[in-house]
Amino acid sequence: MVLKSGLLLRDQWIRAKYERKEFLCVEKQEPYSAGYREGFLWKRGRDNGQYLSRKFILSEREGVLKYFNKNDAREPKAIMKINSLNATFQPAKIGTTHGLQITYLKDNSTRNIFVYHEEGKEMVDWFNAIRAARFHYLQVAFPGASTSELLPKLTRNYIKEGYMEKTGPKHTEGFKKRWFTMDDRRLMYFKDPLDAYARGEVFIGSKENSYVVLPGLPPSTQGNHWQFGITIVTPDRKFLFACETEEDQTDWIAALQTVINRPMLPQEYAVEAYFKHKP
Repeated sequence: MVLKSGLLLRDQWIRAKYERKEFLCVEKQEPYSAGYREGFLWKRGRDNGQYLSRKFILSEREGVLKYFNKNDAREPKAIMKINSLNATFQPAKIGTTHGLQITYLKDNSTRNIFVYHEEGKEMVDWFNAIRAARFHYLQVAFPGASTSELLPKLTRNYIKEGYMEKTGPKHTEGFKKRWFTMDDRRLMYFKDPLDAYARGEVFIGSKENSYVVLPGLPPSTQGNHWQFGITIVTPDRKFLFACETEEDQTDWIAALQTVINRPMLPQEYAVEAYFKHKP
């Protein structure tokens, strides 16, 4: 089933206005803006892919989202800091209408968590609670920023996702089909779209810092099954990819070029430095 996240949000907005009459009382505080939320969501297992009910707690005061493997567990299974938290609806990828992909940084690597709830309102409330917590965090982190500057930073959709083939750093390894996700300046690849961790991540900097994306592959390249190549040139090495169709190649190049054309922010230089020294 393919359902874009905007459709779910629009559906719940209509239901909130006309069925639940949530907008009639202007003094009412919605539960997702209270700074604390607790409830149960179906979470996909990291290794077995099975969805099990897990207790989640979002605490703005602690600055974290956490979940517990057992209802009476004292210690959470995972603690996700709000400063790196992101949430995006992924119904097609997860295979359920209300599927939400939550990501955070663990040891500076992206960790994916896939959750859903049978009720659309419950998932939208969780999504809005994460956005509200992110907004209050950003207000403190960037005290001089306006609301209009902070709103785009609350949550983000991925720039592009899809399959490509890739080879290794020596360019002599065979090409392997992988699922790629372009999340801001992180180009990540997975063996399966629902993997908890990426097999690898590539930092995409700016053209001012010698990052270039080119159509095609070097003439000596072998082992690619798909014929529409992409070469990403970074200050340290070249990354080689191949797309199944020319349309995919065009779309990926456009997405990569959009990021490369954008000047790097001061905090992004620290991320770039980490990738350069990452083993």
